[in-house]
Amino acid sequence: MGLLEARETAAQVRVEELREEAERVLAELAKAEAVLERRAIRLELAEALSGLESEADHPPESALAVAEAPVAGSVVPHWRVGLTMEVLAPD
Repeated sequence: MGLLEARETAAQVRVEELREEAERVLAELAKAEAVLERRAIRLELAEALSGLESEADHPPESALAVAEAPVAGSVVPHWRVGLTMEVLAPD
């Protein structure tokens, strides 16, 4: 019986050690994910800002095509550089 109790105690100690290690790893993972998310947001922001600069220089051709032929009852398009009031439906 003493041998079984010793093995059970050893198993409980090992389980507790592994739980502590898992908690430590999960905490490190959360920190690393937060850093990755901040970097991804910065990258998206940089891309968006560079895209705005290039769109300001050259309005998209699709915006000009929409501006030439409004359709009554059409959905309001998303705003883009170069769009004018003519893209809206007359009503």
